[in-house]
Amino acid sequence: MATNSPRHTNDLIHESSPYLLQHAHNPVNWKPWNDAVLDEAKEKDKLLLISVGYSACHWCHVMEHESFEDEAVADIMNSNYICIKVDREERPDIDHVYMNAVQVMTGTGGWPMNVVALPDGRPVWGGTYFRKEQWKDALEQISRLYMTQPEKLVEYAEKLAKGLNQIDLIEPITVEKPLHKDLFKPVIDKWKRSFDHKNGGYNRSPKFMMPNNFEFLLRYAHQDSDKNLLEHCLLTLNKISWGGVFDPIAGGFSRYSVDERWHVPHFEKMLYDNAQLVQLYSKAFKLTKNEWYREVVEKTLKYIETEMTDQTGAFYSALDADSQNSFGKNEEGAYYVWTKEELENHLGDDFQLFSTYFNINSYGKWEDQGYVLIRTRPSDDIAEEFGISESEVKQRIQSCLDKLENLRKERHKPGLDDKSLTSWNAMMLSGYVAAYQALGKEEYLAAGRKNIEFIKGHQKREDGRLFHSYKNGKSSINGYLEDYAFCIQAFLDLYETTFKIEDLHQAESLLKVAEEDFFDQNSGMYFFTSIKDRALVTRTIEINDNVIPASNSVMAKNLFRLGKITGNTKYLDRSRQMLQNVLDKIPEYPQSYSNWLDLLMNFTHPYFEVAITGEKYREKAKFLQEKYLPNMILAASAEDSEIALLKDRYIDNKDLIYVCQEGVCQLPVEFEEAALERICEV
Repeated sequence: MATNSPRHTNDLIHESSPYLLQHAHNPVNWKPWNDAVLDEAKEKDKLLLISVGYSACHWCHVMEHESFEDEAVADIMNSNYICIKVDREERPDIDHVYMNAVQVMTGTGGWPMNVVALPDGRPVWGGTYFRKEQWKDALEQISRLYMTQPEKLVEYAEKLAKGLNQIDLIEPITVEKPLHKDLFKPVIDKWKRSFDHKNGGYNRSPKFMMPNNFEFLLRYAHQDSDKNLLEHCLLTLNKISWGGVFDPIAGGFSRYSVDERWHVPHFEKMLYDNAQLVQLYSKAFKLTKNEWYREVVEKTLKYIETEMTDQTGAFYSALDADSQNSFGKNEEGAYYVWTKEELENHLGDDFQLFSTYFNINSYGKWEDQGYVLIRTRPSDDIAEEFGISESEVKQRIQSCLDKLENLRKERHKPGLDDKSLTSWNAMMLSGYVAAYQALGKEEYLAAGRKNIEFIKGHQKREDGRLFHSYKNGKSSINGYLEDYAFCIQAFLDLYETTFKIEDLHQAESLLKVAEEDFFDQNSGMYFFTSIKDRALVTRTIEINDNVIPASNSVMAKNLFRLGKITGNTKYLDRSRQMLQNVLDKIPEYPQSYSNWLDLLMNFTHPYFEVAITGEKYREKAKFLQEKYLPNMILAASAEDSEIALLKDRYIDNKDLIYVCQEGVCQLPVEFEEAALERICEV
């Protein structure tokens, strides 16, 4: 984090966001985004300067140090603008609107994001990181133009606003297109052309993990018996988890790799990445039974438990990329990087083995004398080279990692963003549930249950609506669509794991609120912001799957699952309609619609509704849960149930499994293997 002078204090000192508090001592007269500040801008007819970032953002810290801590820069900003700092994680709605504007204006985006807007909030200029002189010149020119020729800025703002409104314009489909398997082949063929067949992932750098992309591709490869695609998915999972983006010492994944080999990470660790990657590796373990995937999941959840969880069961948001080095200076990756001399001194006789295992050589060298640990060979290959057993290799490497973990405790830890976001917490909850299904560890289910109690106890209001953020015992900010989408998903994941009817009721109650506060009757989609919130310059409808799946694609899948379990055909119809609305957009850039494509498979490929009744329902459900069955919905009960999928299926003193498609069931079977054969025979 940047070091701030204590001479200044601005309005951010009253905020709870770690990111905003980082800027509370800047000489810039920062204000938080609120109604009073926006009204002030209109009253004074003063331009807004909106700067958006997040606590773990390296270049946000750089720009703060270079520009926002500089008295001369602050004087320009304070004299000509009302300056607003926004934590993009607390206010993704603001981030969405102005990121769209920056991408239209510049063709690219990122953080920090800096935008100049008219007093009414309409953007007129923007970009990401600016060097100090570049920043000063731009702000002075824009201010001068607004004083001398304001009509030019107004004219540009009007044109830009029209363009922004077109971005989120969703035209409802009146004539449905047939949904069939043939839709996938050209999409997958185009997608494959972007693959990096040597390093996994996509043939570009920087490389983001994109877990939702590979969750879909893994499913498609499995169900369509695409051997080459499956090999690429597993190559990608291996390369990611062998690379420097995965922390073999304490567990957990960094945000992305700056190079094509997954070697050098952008060192911040985000909750949402780890949540999704736990789900992905848990499902990959189900499919392959690869013990390395088990280890990845276990180490990552150990990291979440020790570094990212508070006593309420809430999960924190992020660990910073920067920390103090041995000279007391903030440096990206200082907490994670090793010198050869350090490793030799502390690992002793095991250094040579460790060096071979993690490439303490020209391949693993980063910059200066620093090494980022990266694997390129399997354990059995290294065991053969050293003439020892594979189990000995693993034992000695783990001993080395334990030593380094203790050594790392003497270093300055990266800054922690200790706010808890409802949407990200729900994603991590789904991660724990996926890991429990795959690995069967009861402590994972217990952690998930504790987190859901946090959400219900702190983030759900008496009227059934959600808060978005929680910090220091205080819940704040009205929830966004992503909070409802991921919470509904988490409740459904819990229901399909433990079959508590309360979880299903919670999912339906949140869906009811989403219908009231977010649904757009015109498009049949959901707005990102609630109707109860102050309107921004545009009201976005999020449909593109990115590092996090789009809130609308998650909602569409939730509706599908709820429809299958409850028998409510309105849910299924809505899900299909939402999918139809984006169908024409998918071929252009399929990577941005992976969650929609996963939903499309539910309609085009065999999909099974499985009902289990009888006293042994947990045992029989567990048998299926630990298998990789992405085309199945599961309901179970030890007694009569009014849930549509279970209704009239219970028989006294019988343990039965019903395998159904489109509500039509085959005769029940008593043995799990027989049910599995029916699901896998198509």
